[in-house]
Amino acid sequence: MPFSIPVLPAVHWDLPEPLEPLKDLSYNFWWAWNRQARQLFRRVDPDLWVRYRNPIRLLQLTHNTRLDSLAKDDDFLAEMQRVSRNFKEASLSTGLPPKVAYISAEYGLHESLPIYSGGLGVLAGDHLKGASDLGLPLIAVGLYYRRGYFRQVVDANGNQQHHFPALDAYRLPLLRVANQEGSSLRVPIQMDDREVTVRVWATFVGKIPLLLLDSHNQSNEPEDRFITSQLYVDGRELRLEQEVLLGRGAVAVLNALEAIPTLWHLNEGHTAFAALEHLGSEKKGDLEAAVRAAREHHVFTTHTTVPAGNESFEESTVLPYLASLSERMEVAPEEILNLGKAENGEGGFNLTAVALNLSHKANGVSALHAEVSGQMWPRHTIDPITNGVHLPTWMGREVAKVLQAEDGSEPGVLAARAAELPDETLWAAHTAQKHRLMRFVRVRALTQFARHGHAPNVLRRISNLLNPQALTIGFARRFAPYKRSDLLFHDTQRLARLLSNENCPVQLILSGKAHPADRGGQEAIRSLWEIARQEDFLGRIVFIEDYDMAVSRLLVGGSDCWLNTPEWPREASGTSGMKAVINGALHASVPDGWWAEAASDDVGFTLGEAAPPDQERDAKILFDTLEQRVVPLYFQRNEAGLPVEWIATMRRSMASFLERFSARRMVRDYQEHYYGSA
Repeated sequence: MPFSIPVLPAVHWDLPEPLEPLKDLSYNFWWAWNRQARQLFRRVDPDLWVRYRNPIRLLQLTHNTRLDSLAKDDDFLAEMQRVSRNFKEASLSTGLPPKVAYISAEYGLHESLPIYSGGLGVLAGDHLKGASDLGLPLIAVGLYYRRGYFRQVVDANGNQQHHFPALDAYRLPLLRVANQEGSSLRVPIQMDDREVTVRVWATFVGKIPLLLLDSHNQSNEPEDRFITSQLYVDGRELRLEQEVLLGRGAVAVLNALEAIPTLWHLNEGHTAFAALEHLGSEKKGDLEAAVRAAREHHVFTTHTTVPAGNESFEESTVLPYLASLSERMEVAPEEILNLGKAENGEGGFNLTAVALNLSHKANGVSALHAEVSGQMWPRHTIDPITNGVHLPTWMGREVAKVLQAEDGSEPGVLAARAAELPDETLWAAHTAQKHRLMRFVRVRALTQFARHGHAPNVLRRISNLLNPQALTIGFARRFAPYKRSDLLFHDTQRLARLLSNENCPVQLILSGKAHPADRGGQEAIRSLWEIARQEDFLGRIVFIEDYDMAVSRLLVGGSDCWLNTPEWPREASGTSGMKAVINGALHASVPDGWWAEAASDDVGFTLGEAAPPDQERDAKILFDTLEQRVVPLYFQRNEAGLPVEWIATMRRSMASFLERFSARRMVRDYQEHYYGSA
């Protein structure tokens, strides 16, 4: 019998029978990267689609008279059938049991399912999309955070406010996983001295099923229902319980579904308890033998050199959660604790150390990151598999059109087409995406200023915010101190001269969140906000609040130049720059992350040398590069007003990077080097 994930039918809404194909389409995130599917949903109700960008809410809220009308609309039905045929072909499973289980603490599939905080989750989402494109026998597991990650509001003083909205699974592309009796699957998970039961939700990413574990159910004590309530909580013990639940829960749920993979891919150390769960009882009393046996079933990807990403917990906090494993293996819990010893001698139970010790292969997410990680963990071999981005998700509409990009297009073919694009065609596509970004920024900024109580005369100025003819520099990422969002503001006088040149206008669009516990990141946002409100910078620097995947798509699609200024060598990869260059933006970056292996004078701008950070030196290099290279190249125009050398650099960049930094290439690397044995 072909393998499939058993799910319960959708509840709380009905469709006219002719529109039933929309249901299957709604519960698979294939629509998130298929433009025809999104256009079909938009036809149902344009206002509701723009408001929610969520097909479940769209169909739940569309008036019955409108649905009845569509059920009799031959043109709509014909288009729906065309999209449905393409969907079935793209999402048709092989029916084989999964060979690889991919475990991650967060997934960024689309902004309508906000269970991601940033790069790690978005990379996980792109990994699943790439695996679907290649038809890999992979299944993914994560947690269903009922309050997701926070929505950001910046008040009139620049202070970041945090709002955690409740997510209703019945209003999202999620279905309940069923047990053999046809009711909701519930799986008990051993925690410390108690069991916690998880309910399981399923969504689909093309061919790939994603299972999300949920502790918020009536089987649990009230306090245990909140374990999966919020992504990256501050409380250390609750954070540990989330990671225990993720790891042990992934193993227990796949066992319950008889979906037992050959290989487990652990995405970052948050997932390490899945590997611990495989230490098995067949090697009782011999931890070393159990470790050797378990290692063959795990591969591990580390994503950061930052301490916060290599989580460590007090041993006394961890011990109660090792008791059942210790008893099953007939070894002292202190022996298991040794698997989490950091190599630098720091105390605590380090989850990255656990994952490394229990995996037979490990990789960093760029060549430089693998080298730095190897220095951090010298007893382990850290291979490089550089990240990539899912082209159909991140390529803007007009650029995709001129490249004739379809969902199944090979990145290498698109790269060859990019190399042949005429100047006028490439520039027109980029300019159209830039104008869309300008319109979005004006609307978002107008809303922000109105909320802060500004007078109509100020709001009128905002309506004309930004100049489409100006060189537009984008900067968007998590506001952590090592990302150095403040480097550009190190010399405000020099920045004012750069932005106020009427002959060569320059403007900055910035966005990003700081973790609620990161006071330094929040202070960076407040400082930036104050600078942007100064008369010299008003209208030339804009901070867009509530950064998410929707904002990111617009920014990477419409920026002329993408800026990246981390402290070398702390940037693991930096995929936002990859998303920008596939849309024709030129990258200006410290030689860190992916740019360390991609940088070349004919495809972008490198900010200095590979050297430890020095704020004065690095700020000078940044301004020198902008003033002497970036701005002159952009404003060097021919008789037709085209920046021909800039466009030539865009073309070379796209031709060089479209395949090299695609998710399809990345997943093929994992398939060849890591998944082959599965």
